[in-house]
Amino acid sequence: MNTKRILIFLPLGLVVFLAQSFFWVPTYDKQAVGNPNRLVKYIHGSAADAEILNPILSADTTSSSINGLVFDGLIDLDDKLEYRPRLASSWVQYEEAFLVVPADGLVKDIPSGSHDFAKWILTALKSNTAWYKNLKSVEVVAGKEKKGQATVPVLDGPGKPVVENGRPKTRKVDYRLQQPDRIKFTLHKIDQDFFAPVKKLLGEGVFQSFPYMQFIHAKDSSEQKNLAVHYQEILPLTEHNPIIVFNLRKSVRFHDGHEFDSGDVLFTYQAIMNPKNASPRTSDYEPIKSVEPLGSHEIKIVYKRLFSPAINSWFMGILPEHLLNDVALKKEADEKGADTEAFSIRDSKHNRHPVGTGPFVFKEWQSDELIRLVGNKDYWEFPPEYEEYVMRIVPDALTQEMEFYAGAVDNYSVQPHQVARFKKDEKYQNFSSVGYFYSYIGYNQRNPLFKSAEVRRALGMAIDTEKIIKYILYGEGERVTGPYPKITDWYDPSIQPLPYDPAGALKILNGLGWQKNDDGYLEKDGKVFEFNLITNAGNPIRKNILTIAQNSWEKLGIKCQTQIFEWAVFLKDFVNALKYDALVLGWSMGIDPDLYQIWHSSQTNPKQLNFVGYENPDVDRLIVRIRREYDKKKQVKMAHELHRQIAKDQPYTFLYVQKATQLLDKKIVIVDRKPDGSEKFSKIYPTKDGSIRFYFNKWKKIGQVPQFSAGG
Repeated sequence: MNTKRILIFLPLGLVVFLAQSFFWVPTYDKQAVGNPNRLVKYIHGSAADAEILNPILSADTTSSSINGLVFDGLIDLDDKLEYRPRLASSWVQYEEAFLVVPADGLVKDIPSGSHDFAKWILTALKSNTAWYKNLKSVEVVAGKEKKGQATVPVLDGPGKPVVENGRPKTRKVDYRLQQPDRIKFTLHKIDQDFFAPVKKLLGEGVFQSFPYMQFIHAKDSSEQKNLAVHYQEILPLTEHNPIIVFNLRKSVRFHDGHEFDSGDVLFTYQAIMNPKNASPRTSDYEPIKSVEPLGSHEIKIVYKRLFSPAINSWFMGILPEHLLNDVALKKEADEKGADTEAFSIRDSKHNRHPVGTGPFVFKEWQSDELIRLVGNKDYWEFPPEYEEYVMRIVPDALTQEMEFYAGAVDNYSVQPHQVARFKKDEKYQNFSSVGYFYSYIGYNQRNPLFKSAEVRRALGMAIDTEKIIKYILYGEGERVTGPYPKITDWYDPSIQPLPYDPAGALKILNGLGWQKNDDGYLEKDGKVFEFNLITNAGNPIRKNILTIAQNSWEKLGIKCQTQIFEWAVFLKDFVNALKYDALVLGWSMGIDPDLYQIWHSSQTNPKQLNFVGYENPDVDRLIVRIRREYDKKKQVKMAHELHRQIAKDQPYTFLYVQKATQLLDKKIVIVDRKPDGSEKFSKIYPTKDGSIRFYFNKWKKIGQVPQFSAGG
């Protein structure tokens, strides 16, 4: 009888238990019930762990996201993608330009003395109003003797350099430079064309026939001829030195209480340039000539040459000198029993326990599990609303999704096929935006098939990109027409994408002499229009594009084979080696308009980024002028011209920029605190580049889903 009762009542009891548990187990909507601390903690789900928590050493996205919360740079971008002050309260940019005084007798009818020569130039160019108004001051810098070394190739016979390990062997040649007097022009605004009227006044002959041998002397006279190719480098006749002076915020402190000052900025620069640290950021700071503190809260950066993107390098998080200088590193090395000479910042414990000036303070790192930060209550701007930030490592995409449903993480990156469904779900707030990435088909123009821009245009016209967006991306993408991110001012929205016009494409190819043979393939001069299209494995979207492009071109009579390779093989054996016909790839671009590495004709060698071999003198000219221009309006105008030229030449078939969609808990809002202490809640919204994290320090999770009025 007892057994019978147990068998009857046990299932009933279990049902009652499960039913009542529904009311005490927190759901997604009530995840803070019984756990109010959940409202002041933001949990971010990340697919990968960080590598190193040091901004000058990190190169991965995850490390950078944590570093961005722990460290501050001198400047960054505001919600409209304009520069804004951070650790620098303000800054000014100007230029010091130098002109070598010509040797006596080199120019007729000009005074021979340096000071008289300077006055003569000012008098002669005074009618050039814009040029003259830009002058802040003019002075003569007396010449002085300098010693140096030039690097020359080791030769094995006339004109035959010795090669070791695939590289030319070099040696050093000592020289003495008796530098002539120079005229120093200090300019209000940086001007890449400043010397144009000066050269016109003096005549190009002055610069072409300058007697360098009067001023540059090899220590060993037999080496003089080897110095000849370095004359213009050793003694530049004109020189642009752009300058940035940063005024730094006072009373900013690192998380350990130590006050931030100009010494920390100088130290960060020196740490980046120190070869022992092997920083991946070195090339960003190579244009710098000198960094000079002008006081505890002012610092002057002088550049070797015109390079307008250089200001972006000061987004870099600033390191604490007192914790990472030579004295501190030597002490740490001694404690660890390590070689003090070899010990560097890369070996320091601070890479796992970082100290910055940012809105969050580092607390804990459990490898492959989580990184925990806490809010900096003394942050110089205002303390963040969240008391704690936790990045949880959740490598599996499905697990991330389930964790989000359960309220265990606060964010989820939606897959394209999920977007339509999630946008209808009232539980979550969603944000879709295009970013800095675009996809393309690139043509190796070393292949005679792709030499003609008209051929490349025809190939692009045969592909229905709108169908790729609709069926492969589930509508989560937009057409692009050129080399800049669509969200930036550099992109010209007036340029129309190639039409989908297979008949028009075939007409172009027929007009170029390509006619169908008996097998139905296009042929010209006995050669069939045939090539390989490749991409990397692990990307199903690119794999689908291969098939779509292949089918589209075959309809025209083009024989296209497709292949997929593992990323390392794809990069090493094909892209870097320039041994391919056409490929499907994408670029993740930056915020500045400098396209030198990707599109300049000097960058077409193996292992360089202009691997399609695109060459256009007009494009080269624009690229160089853009990277030397400091006036944004002029940059935008030239960038649009560059965009039009590249779109006309079609070195790529520009395809699309994919949208990214983020989900957030709907209870997360932006908080604005009024002077009386009251709070105003507003919806989270993306900035111009689609970022929703710009206002993260103002984010707060509240107990219930807020009810906003229309437009609020």
